[in-house]
Order: sequence, then C-alpha cells, then structure tokens
Amino acid sequence: MSLPVPIDLDLPLVPWTFLGAVVLATFVSEDLTCIGVGLLIAGGRAELLLGLLGCFLGIFVSDLALWLAGRMAGRRVLEWGWVRRRLPTGGLERVGRWLDRNLTGAVVAARFLPGTRLPLYLGAGILGRQGGRFVFWTFVAALLWTPLLVGSVSLFGDSLAVPLRALLGTSWLTTLLALGMLYLLIRVLTLSASAVGRAKIAAKVARLWRWEFWPTWLFYIPVVPWLAWLSLRYRSFTVWTAANPGIPDGGVVGESKHAILTQLPREWVIPSFLVPPGGAAERLGQFRQAVREREWPFPLVLKPDAGQRGAGMRRVHDLVDVEKYLHQQPGAVLVQPYHPGPHEAGIFYYRLPGEERGHIFSITDKQFPVVIGDGRSTLEELVWRHPRYRMQAKTFLTRHAAEADRILGAGEPFRLALAGNHCQGTMFRDGGHLLTPQLERAVDVIARRFAGFFIGRFDVRYADVAAFKAGRDLAVVELNGVTSESTNIYDPGASLLNAYRTLYRQWSLLYRIGHANRQQGHRPTSLPALLRTVLAYYRTARVEPLAD
Repeated sequence: MSLPVPIDLDLPLVPWTFLGAVVLATFVSEDLTCIGVGLLIAGGRAELLLGLLGCFLGIFVSDLALWLAGRMAGRRVLEWGWVRRRLPTGGLERVGRWLDRNLTGAVVAARFLPGTRLPLYLGAGILGRQGGRFVFWTFVAALLWTPLLVGSVSLFGDSLAVPLRALLGTSWLTTLLALGMLYLLIRVLTLSASAVGRAKIAAKVARLWRWEFWPTWLFYIPVVPWLAWLSLRYRSFTVWTAANPGIPDGGVVGESKHAILTQLPREWVIPSFLVPPGGAAERLGQFRQAVREREWPFPLVLKPDAGQRGAGMRRVHDLVDVEKYLHQQPGAVLVQPYHPGPHEAGIFYYRLPGEERGHIFSITDKQFPVVIGDGRSTLEELVWRHPRYRMQAKTFLTRHAAEADRILGAGEPFRLALAGNHCQGTMFRDGGHLLTPQLERAVDVIARRFAGFFIGRFDVRYADVAAFKAGRDLAVVELNGVTSESTNIYDPGASLLNAYRTLYRQWSLLYRIGHANRQQGHRPTSLPALLRTVLAYYRTARVEPLAD
C-alpha cells in the first residue's frame, strides 16, 4: 500500500524546520511525537540530540502553558467544558492537598503516570502554590522523561519495525502501525507502574467480555436488523411511537417527568413539584415557597424534568445545595422528597390495546454499590481494587471527588450511587423472584389510571420486600416510555444471547402495540419530526455527573 503521491521518507530533514515541527507536534500528542521522533532516529533520518531537544522543549513549554492557564485564568478555567470533565471542583482541592504533602514527588510522578498531569499542573496554577519550585521540578521531570522515552524507542523501536517492513514493505502504513503499537506498549508499561494503573488496564480488558459495560451504539448493532424487519412488517419505521398516545412521541426523549407523574394515582407516586426555567434567584424563591407549603424536610431530590439515565440527579441537604444546583441546571427541575428505600425495582409493564388487564414483562432488582473501609485504604483505592466498581470508577470518583482520598474506617460502609441507573453505577439483577399475581394486579391498576399508556418501565422504591410482593409497598419514582428498557438484561449473570432475545421480544411488543393504536386512529410521529426532537434534545441537554 502506498500514498497517491510518492513520499521519500529518507529525505534529510532541515534541522530548524524539524525542530519547530517537533515542538508543535508535542502540543497535539506528546507521546506519539516522542515515539515518532524515536523511530526517525532509529532509521537514521533524524539526529539524536536535535530530536531530544525538540521533544523536551515541546513538553516543557506545554507543561508551563497548563500551569500558566490556571495561574492567569484562576477558577474561571473550571468553566471550560474540557477542563470541567477532567478536573471537578472537589478534585481541585485534592490537587492542593497533594501538592502540600509532597510537591516534588507529585510533579515528577505526574509526568510518568498517565491521566494525572493535566489536573495536577492546571490545578497547581489555579491554586498558585510554590510557583518557583513547581516550574523547577517540571523542568526536571521533562528532562528525565524525554530521553527515557525517545531513547528507548530509538534503541528498540526498529526491532518492531523490521518485521512489519518484512510483512508490509516500506510504506506509510508500516510507520503508522509501528507508531501505534509502540504507543500502546508504552501506555501499558506506564500504567503498570502503579496499582491504580494496573486496575485501569484490568478494567479495559474486562470490557471485552463484560458486555453490560459496552457502549450503547455497539451493544445495539445486532438489534438493528430486527428493527428493520419489524418496520417492513408493520410498514412504518416509527409506528412504535404510537404505543403510548398519552406521552409525546410515546416517550422517546425529552418528555416531562412531572407531566407523566401527574397522570398516575397520587397514592402510589412520590409527590413532586416543578421549578420552571428562569433566573436562579427567582427559582430559589419559588422552591422555598413550595417546600414550605408542603412542609417537606431535607434531604430532597432534584433532577432535570427532561433528563435521561439519572443524569443531573442530586440529593440536596440545604438551601445552599439547592441554589448551586439551580445555577447549574437552567431548565425545568423536578423536586421530590427523598425516599430512603432501601430497595428499588424497575418494573417493565405492557398491555395490548383491547385487553382488560396488563402484564409485567420483567422486574429488575437494583442493587446499589457500597464499598466497605478497611482502616487503611482511601475511597479511591477501594474503588479501583473492586473488580466491578473499577469498571465505572470514573463515574464514582467524579461524583465523590471531595472524599476520594479519605481513608474509610474499618467496616465503614460508603454508598457510591443514589440513582437506580446502570450507567450511574447501580448493579441490575433479574428480579423474577419478586413477581407475584398481587404485585402484577397492583401495577396494572396504577398503569390503567394513565389514559394512553400501554408500555414502559416504572421505577419504584420500597421498604419491605414482603409488602412489595403483596402489591402494597410501591412508591413510583418515575415512569419511562417507549425507549425504556427491560433492564434485567444487564444482570451480570445473564447471557448475551438472552439479552438480545429479551430485546427482540420487547421491540416486537412496541411495534405490535403501536400498530394496534394506529388502527384506532393514533398517528405515529413521522421520521423527520422524530429526528428533530432527538437532535434538539441532545443539542441542549446538559449532562452533569450524579452526586449526593
């Protein structure tokens, strides 16, 4: 394979041009640049000292740029989206404590440990601590790292490139493959230097077979042919949006949680009120008045009225928490009393149009993650050490950033998740053992009170298992429509084949119910209108990490 325009990789490189190109390339990717320069040195196309100098200057200047950005912009830099995702406010305080304990070790270690440099260097600039010493040790760290990486690649990188050249010939593809393989090897080696790094590697490898953690787009690929067949059978791509005429678009995305809850029997629903969009000060006043009228005590639960998958849900403990939340969430906010549970279930229900009684399709028994302290380890260490929790460590540690380096006492429990959502860290188990005729009758009574609802999932909190199975102890948190899932498929003990079998049955019901409602005069949402709705929601949605 070759490029359309022949390129001679053996041409001599002009020293100053090469130096400038290397410095600029490090601003894009330091590791890839160092590996590439090492390969050029190994192949005799670049000088060792010139390559080392270019990589060192680029690395040191970019490190200083991070520190200066934090120093000059201060805490305003936390408002930048890409910074906020990597350095939550609680994480900034951790950076400060880390620097106070051991600045030298922290700076040097950050250069060698992937993922720690940006929060440390940027946080150090924001906090403005020990600037002179920080710059000096940053210089030393870059001076140690650059020859180690570039030199190693220049000495041993060609041993990898030789078999690739024998297999593929001398082409740009050979160079790219060698670059990628060396980059992956170096990432693995650097991560392996720490217990947390080794846990990250284990988590990434485990995702290959732990399909419950696969990306949604990947998991649903085998479902697409089935949806295509159902669309042909029922002569519509969107007939399933008519499955719940009482909910806009059947409940695809962006529907109001509050509007849905008001359609259900009050005695079975956790009460709620809505704080409309507007200025934070005005909305705080509306919140205070509504809470005072209802005499609700703290803690309370706040979440976006049109949120998805538990995103943006918070348990607030005082008015300070509320005011901060309203600043972060400018859209409509749903407010509910906190139901302590301790149990929660996802009940997937359906009723065919014309049937007198509906059915429970499945029950998901939700198990909230808890770590137990040993008196020696920090919360972060306990999370990374756990074979399951490490799979979602980023979610947990972002949520509890302020306490990540707190050592939990021996036997001390720490709850990692509040919302009953898989993507927020809750484990889903098949709850078939909870299904009883009494429970099915109770859920059917609740569902039939909502005119125009035929299929979806109730998220329910309850305190007593026996009372729940008897159909007495049900507190509906929310009701989701056509795009809700039969979430028992994510049971870690279930097979992938069984998960797809369940999804095929679920979507068959959606199309069947939508078709029956269409025959009774309910019009499905058109495909262009549906796409506009979905795009509009995700264009304006603000997804914040879940936190107590």
